[in-house]
Order: sequence, then C-alpha cells, then structure tokens
Amino acid sequence: MYAVFKTGGKQFRAEAGSRLQVPTLEAEAGDTVTFDDVLLAGDGEQVFVGRPNVDGAAVKAEVLGHGRDKKVIVFKRKRRKGYRRKQGHRQGFTEIRIDEITGGTDGS
Repeated sequence: MYAVFKTGGKQFRAEAGSRLQVPTLEAEAGDTVTFDDVLLAGDGEQVFVGRPNVDGAAVKAEVLGHGRDKKVIVFKRKRRKGYRRKQGHRQGFTEIRIDEITGGTDGS
C-alpha cells in the first residue's frame, strides 16, 4: 500500500518501511507522528483520490532524528555597479520512517 500525503507545504509518496526527509516537525526522536492530510491512497488494485483529502486515511511514522541539508549558496550581483552579496542557507529537516498506512474511502 502507498499514499501521498502533505506536510510542510510539500507532498511526499510513502510506503510502509520507507524513510523520508520532511520539513522540520515539532517532535522528539522516537516519537510517533500521524499525518491526516492524505491526498491519494492506493493498494495495488484500487486507487482512492481525495477531494481534497481521502476520508479516514492516515500515515503513521516514527521520528528518527533531525538534521540539516547541504548548504545552498545564494549569490546576488549587479553588473557594472560593484554590488555583490553572498549568503549561505542550510534547510532543516526531520527524518521519519513510515510505519503504517491506514486506508480510507474515496472522498466523493
């Protein structure tokens, strides 16, 4: 079974046992989190598409830890003016392991 859920303004495809890096969550390592904002769920034979969410569907995951992604360099420049700005950014993330996907019914 698989599901597409939304968290932190982004969408993720989840299968049981998979590990994902999602935007930072307010949870400690070892906690269990539930994502109720499931947009699509499928079991291989049927696909349930939500309008906008699939009724009764949820994704349960365990928080493995927190971290920061690779550095992204932001460089601004204006030609012939001597204007140069260099800035770095590292986005925070939470690593989770999908434990269970509970299916629902179509949202129609």
